[in-house]
Amino acid sequence: MNLEGVKISMIKSRNLYPVNIILSSLTLILLFVIQFSAGKLGWAAADLFSFESIDPNGLFARLSIHHLTQMLIALAIILIIQKVIQADFGFHLGDKKTGLRYLFIFTGAFAVIALGYHIFMEIIKQPITYSYPLTTRNIIGYVGFQLLLSGSSEEILYRALPVTLLVFSFGKSIYVSKNITLEVVLASLLFAAAHIKWSIPPFSILELNIFGLFYAFTMGILNGFVYQKSHSIVYPMLMHSISNVLMVGTGYVFALLF
Repeated sequence: MNLEGVKISMIKSRNLYPVNIILSSLTLILLFVIQFSAGKLGWAAADLFSFESIDPNGLFARLSIHHLTQMLIALAIILIIQKVIQADFGFHLGDKKTGLRYLFIFTGAFAVIALGYHIFMEIIKQPITYSYPLTTRNIIGYVGFQLLLSGSSEEILYRALPVTLLVFSFGKSIYVSKNITLEVVLASLLFAAAHIKWSIPPFSILELNIFGLFYAFTMGILNGFVYQKSHSIVYPMLMHSISNVLMVGTGYVFALLF
């Protein structure tokens, strides 16, 4: 047995570990800055326009510009990174059999959850109410936003970008359980943090919804799992959009019928 070779290998492993920790930490900070900045720039771009004529209740138009802007920022960053590290961000159909299986299972399960949730709220006499009139324009506009932009924008910025970069910084995918990886957990934490409304300077939390954070984190874990299993961001994008449409759409149906 070549003890000298083993000794050299151990030294290399020890030297590599702190480098990965530092690189991973810097990557995590960079991702937070990118996501925070993309969100802020999205709102800045949206505020350049007036939507009074097409969206008098301020429900969907400004939000659409915001999500479209942050998606374009994320895509531009990914395009640059791809040329540098030759990473696969999953902009293809990947493992179609696996992706479609998870998509169909998720859609069926979430349809039951959405229906059950609204039935339960009716039973306890706490139906969902809306601060805006349920006009045809508002319903089509908001559901259209959820269908076309919510999933595509957020999954690119909060799933494809962070998961891929974190795997690169780790040097490999790191499993924290049989099916869940550390990069997916960290990306989900960033996604949950994006649902906290806060400002600087000075630092101040403007809005914090514990259930919303838990929901975002859980959906992040689920979508990240499917992203890695299917090797495609397409299926998480569809899952994200479908879940939003089902929850919002079911709420509208109940509000209009009951």
